[in-house]
Amino acid sequence: MWTTPARLHAKGIIGMNRRNIRYIGRYNNRRLYPLVDDKLQTKLLAQEYGITTPALIGTVTTQFGVKHIGTMLIGHHGFVIKPAKGSGGKGILVIERIEGGRYIKPSGAQLTLGDVERHVSNILSGLYSLGGSPDVALIEALINFDASFSEYTYEGVPDIRVIVFKGYPVMAMMRLSTAASDGKANLHQGAVGVGIDIASGCAIRGVQFDRTRHDHPDTGHELASLHISDWGTLLRLAAGCFEMTGLGYLGTDMVLDRDHGPMLLELNARPGLAIQMANGEGLRSRLDLIERQPEGVAPEERVAFAQHHFARSSELRETA
Repeated sequence: MWTTPARLHAKGIIGMNRRNIRYIGRYNNRRLYPLVDDKLQTKLLAQEYGITTPALIGTVTTQFGVKHIGTMLIGHHGFVIKPAKGSGGKGILVIERIEGGRYIKPSGAQLTLGDVERHVSNILSGLYSLGGSPDVALIEALINFDASFSEYTYEGVPDIRVIVFKGYPVMAMMRLSTAASDGKANLHQGAVGVGIDIASGCAIRGVQFDRTRHDHPDTGHELASLHISDWGTLLRLAAGCFEMTGLGYLGTDMVLDRDHGPMLLELNARPGLAIQMANGEGLRSRLDLIERQPEGVAPEERVAFAQHHFARSSELRETA
């Protein structure tokens, strides 16, 4: 189905030009971008501010260091390798377990140590980095995601994206991996996007490939019952990233670990706009309201304000 620019404007949908000029260009100082474009810098900054992130097993910075990966991984049953400067989930390798010298992905595919070393070597060469610049490989402990989400995802860890504007959480969605997305929480690759009510942490709408969904395509589980526990804590963590980075418009990506609760995965100074599709609502009216608010409001008050003004009822329950 097609629509018109006038109808999109009436729904408050913002496009890339408005996002880039009105919000990113105005509220994000470019000198602060390295804090979020480099995942290692983000992790170290989060530790400084007491924000929980996945445990860092180690880093590989040179081709010489690639040959030491096997030693670095001794005693770890699962891990994630990611490029420090990657984007869009590119270059992320998840190993669920190691058996008999084989490195097994969530899909069941088996890799050798040589395969893992080649992947890290490609990361260092800049294959997955922004602009193709030389990169660093981060090796992190595997996230033990909350078991309550197991029926809502396929071979991957679901994550939660929250758009934070001037420290206020304005819109949220959960990204559920699918077979089509190869177990990655990437909407462009076929993950399911689920709009989340800022007030309650409950699912309000689901989409896949820009079409409405009411269930997970692989597990068949309905989406209406999806609810994120410890939602207030997660929102306060997201809101606090404003003070941590100094960026006025950013996307925070988080997960729920069954042992550690909400954890910060990464930050994005240029968050995409598909979150509007997942929520069935534009960002514009929410951003306009935040721009009228005074400066210097504490994170807890900003979260309470957002939960009061941006509450939504679920479209999923209405059609269930």
